[in-house]
Amino acid sequence: MSDTSALLKAGMALRTVMVLVMVVGCLGDQSCSLLGQTTLPVLSADGDFNIGGVFSIHSQPLFKVHSFTSIPEKTACISFNLREFQFAQTLIFALEEINNRSDLLPGLSLGYQVYDSCASVPLAIQSALALMNSPGIHDSLSEPSSCSSHPAVLGIVGESSSTPTIGILSVAGPFSMPVISHFATCDCLSNRKKYPSFFRTIPSDLYQSKALAKLVKHFGWTWVGVVNSNNDYGNNGMATFIESAHQEGVCVEYQEAIYRTDSKEKLLKTVRVMRRATARVVVLFVGLGDLIPLLNELAHEGDPGLQWVGSESWITARILAEKQSYGFLRGAVGFAIGNVKLDGLEGFLDSVHPSQDPDNALLREFWETVFQCSFKRSREENRGTLCTGAESLAGLKNQYNDVSDLRISSKVYTAVYAIAHSLHNIQTYLKNDSGRSNRSVPTYTPQQVLDYLREVRFTMKTGEEILFNGHGDTVARYELINWQQEADGTLNFHSVGLYDTSMPPEKTLIINQKKMVWAGGQAEVPVSVCSQSCPPGTRKAVQKGKHVCCYDCIPCAEGEISNITDSNVCYHCDLEYWSNEKRNLCVLKPVEFLSFEEIMGRVLVCFSLFGTGVTTLIAVVFFIHRDTPIVRANNSELSFLLLFSLTLCFLCSLTFIGRPSEWSCMLRHTAFGITFVLCISCVLGKTLVVLMAFRATLPGSNVMKMFGPPQQRFSVLAFTLIQVLICVIWLTISPPFPYKNMLHYKEKIILECNVGSPFGFWAVLGYIGLLALLCFVLAFLARKLPDNFNEAKFITFSMLIFCAVWITFIPAYVSSPGRFTVAVEIFAILASSFGLLFCIFAHKCFIILLRPERNTKKHVMGKTTNDIHVHY
Repeated sequence: MSDTSALLKAGMALRTVMVLVMVVGCLGDQSCSLLGQTTLPVLSADGDFNIGGVFSIHSQPLFKVHSFTSIPEKTACISFNLREFQFAQTLIFALEEINNRSDLLPGLSLGYQVYDSCASVPLAIQSALALMNSPGIHDSLSEPSSCSSHPAVLGIVGESSSTPTIGILSVAGPFSMPVISHFATCDCLSNRKKYPSFFRTIPSDLYQSKALAKLVKHFGWTWVGVVNSNNDYGNNGMATFIESAHQEGVCVEYQEAIYRTDSKEKLLKTVRVMRRATARVVVLFVGLGDLIPLLNELAHEGDPGLQWVGSESWITARILAEKQSYGFLRGAVGFAIGNVKLDGLEGFLDSVHPSQDPDNALLREFWETVFQCSFKRSREENRGTLCTGAESLAGLKNQYNDVSDLRISSKVYTAVYAIAHSLHNIQTYLKNDSGRSNRSVPTYTPQQVLDYLREVRFTMKTGEEILFNGHGDTVARYELINWQQEADGTLNFHSVGLYDTSMPPEKTLIINQKKMVWAGGQAEVPVSVCSQSCPPGTRKAVQKGKHVCCYDCIPCAEGEISNITDSNVCYHCDLEYWSNEKRNLCVLKPVEFLSFEEIMGRVLVCFSLFGTGVTTLIAVVFFIHRDTPIVRANNSELSFLLLFSLTLCFLCSLTFIGRPSEWSCMLRHTAFGITFVLCISCVLGKTLVVLMAFRATLPGSNVMKMFGPPQQRFSVLAFTLIQVLICVIWLTISPPFPYKNMLHYKEKIILECNVGSPFGFWAVLGYIGLLALLCFVLAFLARKLPDNFNEAKFITFSMLIFCAVWITFIPAYVSSPGRFTVAVEIFAILASSFGLLFCIFAHKCFIILLRPERNTKKHVMGKTTNDIHVHY
């Protein structure tokens, strides 16, 4: 169990005991008498209406172990807190200012009763009980009073911490006593069901925690350590911060909870955790009283080299900035309430003097603390300064009279004015309702003040408009404070930004980063990350078993990109796009096709033109020697037609090169099919001529008359027309078309000709193959005819090459990728064309050009065949 919980339980027990005392003291005649010791305020002044105040004027109570055999003595307090004493004096200053005004509560005066809680939950509860049950200041404590009498105060200002404030509300809440805190920021206090009478003039930690999370994220600190006070303020505030930080993508490496009463061993453990951690930024959501012991231990071991992010409870604490051993806090940043100037407060603070109330022990202690003197020197003391009362506060500069930083004191000032305006509104309403003016002092109840506080709305002389929302909170506005070292070595608080929840989301946080100084006086923003940022082109992959902020940077796969830093995923590019080399941009995929500009295309064009040239040259030779026997043999018309068709075959390969278009796709396949059928038809005709010629040697045979030149021409035309018909049907039903093939390659687009109808494509090839097979069979049958005359063996070789090429073409065509598919088809066209050209015409050209003596009718017909009549 934490010390806070124990103290709170002790306070609840104390409350129960005191309530029972009051109940037992209530007699049957409805009069009450005090059965125990009364708790008197440390500062008080009576007025028509009184306001209570509870402040931690001392920082530490001296609790004693009670034997329960005698009445316990009053708890003593030590460690005078000048800052809290300034809060109390600000309350008095505000009340006197209101009393001197004629427009606010005219004809009425406000008094006060200020209690010291000593930063203790039980004493805070005791102070609340005293304010709820004590009689008026000038009333007699010995005379019985009515049990139904109203409390001495109509509202309570305080406390400075959240946990003591919760203790006060546990007593005041059930009796509808309004409590307005100037410094209790725990978001838990916004719970209207538990604390319906609570208000505050300082924003809730809900806003501060979210602001701190946004601040940490703004500077890229995704890996931080956190330390919080082990009380309601620290635990609730840090829980909200961690939740908000996770939403912002910030991870917490460690969390430590500390309290002012922790042992040295526990504080050293926290220091070791902070120094050994890899996080270089530490968020301190710690109350000032809890932070000082931790800072003392850190100072003993030297500058930890950490960047501090603080909450409003300590980020503007002058006592920390003035201590040289805390120099490692230089560069600290955090949010604080906006600073204001209260005219007249400085003079009022300097005017405080023990002579104002000689019997007030608190004023004498304050004087002794400030001037380090004593009004009474004991006999045992031989040293020390005697207080004369002639000392002047005006010549001093300390936490008490430093009015350069009134961030929290101004909230005390505002709280007093909120109660005063509520009382003024009640007075105005009742006066208007009754329609008459009554000079007697009216009687108001805390319930009335509570009701009017919920609706109060006024503007301070500083220009700030004050109103409370449904949770008792005001609008959250913070200044971003940066601790900077001046030329003389002192640390000062510089405002470098603003956080305003009333602004649009994009303008909520405004930071002037150029004016900021960081830990160690550095000008560059510190880096605090578990893993370095992943650049564009990579994605984050969380390391197994670690925080989401600890990750590896994985390069995006091919076809994926990330164009932002610290991307969690890589995004696929569209179908026509591909990732660049850095994987940070989608670029258009290169479109690939067999072009005239590339080497392969140029080589194939050269072979095509070479074949065309050779065929043309052979045709010229044949034309020149057209009357020679070797040319006239086997029908010279078929030879010239075959050479023409071969020329077309060579040229049609050019249609396969270049960017495919709708017309080129239809042309390349139809031209290829028709020209090759024309070529094979001519070869088939020449084969039939050879066979018919030998059939003509038989007695009485007129075969050559039946298959003369007209029939040969008709057969070639008929065979070719069948292919033309097939192509027409193909082009009519489903013609070839350009197609972007994005499936074969991921990184590029293959622009190719889709055959449209596979049936049409394979019908064209099948018909060519059928004619080639028929020609091969016929030529094979005529292979043993006399050598000198027989052309069939050359046709056999040519058909053998042709068939081998196209049989090999089928698997190569199917398996070849991209533009190689087209190259394979062109190669098959050129190879088969060259095979036909050289096998059928090479030997003839050899005889015509190099062996002209063999180009005779005698040699062509042969010696053993003198009786054979060959038709020329």
